[in-house]
Amino acid sequence: MNEESLLLEAVADLARAAGNVANRHFKSQLTVEIKADGSPVTIADRAAESAARKWLAQRFPEDDIIGEELGALDRGARRRWIIDPIDGTKSFVRGVPLWGTLVGVSIGEVIVAGAAYFPVLDELLCAAHGQGCWWNGARAHVSTVDRLSAATVLTTDERFAAAPEHAESWRRLADRAALSRSWGDCYGYLLVATGRAEVMVDGALAAWDAAALMPAIVEAGGVFTDWSGRATAFGGSAIATNLTIAAESRNVLGNAEMETKNGGGR
Repeated sequence: MNEESLLLEAVADLARAAGNVANRHFKSQLTVEIKADGSPVTIADRAAESAARKWLAQRFPEDDIIGEELGALDRGARRRWIIDPIDGTKSFVRGVPLWGTLVGVSIGEVIVAGAAYFPVLDELLCAAHGQGCWWNGARAHVSTVDRLSAATVLTTDERFAAAPEHAESWRRLADRAALSRSWGDCYGYLLVATGRAEVMVDGALAAWDAAALMPAIVEAGGVFTDWSGRATAFGGSAIATNLTIAAESRNVLGNAEMETKNGGGR
């Protein structure tokens, strides 16, 4: 088994394991704390990330780890695991099922594998470089919609409170699309990777949000860039599209300069 195949299985297994830990707390009485950046955190987030780190310590003990809640374990290893135990904590604490557990693996700045697991929905999206994108065991592909006027476009927060400079760009995009919705957080990227939406944008996105999702979009045949058009999960923002309206979408968003080689950072 080559490294990419090994990592494809590993990210899927880890996302499921950590997601199931988080799911034990779903719809329970939770104390919600507010972090320094204004985002919420609960015992569910921390328990899921702790479980993920224990899993990695047993199976990949020499690798580095960075997680949203428990920080970085940096030993200068070749590989780094990037974990968001609950992407969509605001949805989680309100009993909305569109949250997921995200796991990505990078080698340097290259994201080589990623998985997103949605425990309440029992949906698993996983991908690795050259191994394809898989949704509940079936090959996933972006849609072939080739006009923005026929597309469904998504974002997490249409107010763009965390990145107000992008709000007007989003309005332009939404006005030209057939349908705009805020089915956001990681679930929007799953919809693009599985051909049920054409565009998902976030004006502000951390590496642990993006790392699991970039390989899924790319391996499903789509394009994943930051807001400036760079093919990276470390740009602090994200635009994920199918291939056929990638250029049109980014032009409307004000991103005429798009990297032509979008291979998951390679």
